[in-house]
Amino acid sequence: MTTGADNPHIGIILIGDELLSGKRQDKHMPAVVEMLHERGLELAWARMVGDDATLLERTLAETMGADDIVFSFGGIGATPDDRTRQCAARAAGRALEINAAGRDILETKFGNEAYPNRIHMVEWPTGSEVIPNPINQVPGFSLGDHHFVPGFPRMAWPMVAWVLDTHYGHLQDAERDVEYLVEVFDTPESALIDLMQAVMDAHPAVRVACLPAADGRRRIEFGVRGRPAPAAAAFDALVAALNESAIPTGACTSR
Repeated sequence: MTTGADNPHIGIILIGDELLSGKRQDKHMPAVVEMLHERGLELAWARMVGDDATLLERTLAETMGADDIVFSFGGIGATPDDRTRQCAARAAGRALEINAAGRDILETKFGNEAYPNRIHMVEWPTGSEVIPNPINQVPGFSLGDHHFVPGFPRMAWPMVAWVLDTHYGHLQDAERDVEYLVEVFDTPESALIDLMQAVMDAHPAVRVACLPAADGRRRIEFGVRGRPAPAAAAFDALVAALNESAIPTGACTSR
């Protein structure tokens, strides 16, 4: 893999008209968030793109221009509406070719029935590498730090886990981020701005966020996220500032 950053962003691309039309609901993002959390990593961004080839190529060209680790879900089959392989090749400025390792896998599984159609499932941009598929053996592929897997969760999720553990074990941190939470009651967000800014300025190594209640009640969830020691220090400072200002709060929790 070609990651040039010590702490690269991780993103996902979810592909398919059925997602945008509402015919299917995405299940990948929660699964990826959980897989990353288990490894001390986190998701930085997600994009949902339809099957339009021009838009998909443009999206991949943009993400390939960064140092991010990207997982792309869907569109790598052999039917005409599966365009991810072709769009990835054009975005990367590479030709498509039948990948030798992928061809061996398909010929072993299907024999002569790998031709003339199934073989296109391993027609990838030059320089691609196999991502093993433990369910039906039809592989996905990696092109640098972009990793292309099927849209089927049962296949895609173990393939993503394999990529994370095989290629990015060095990024996985035993000391994972923690998040401390406290609820604030009967207080408008505007009254918390200066207090929040002061904590953020004093503790730049963590992230401080507030989330108003979705049900319209005057309740705000304050969260402090980061490595255990700096997050704990920032959270203690936040709670102390809330108490000093006589702002009503609920119980403190962590996760």
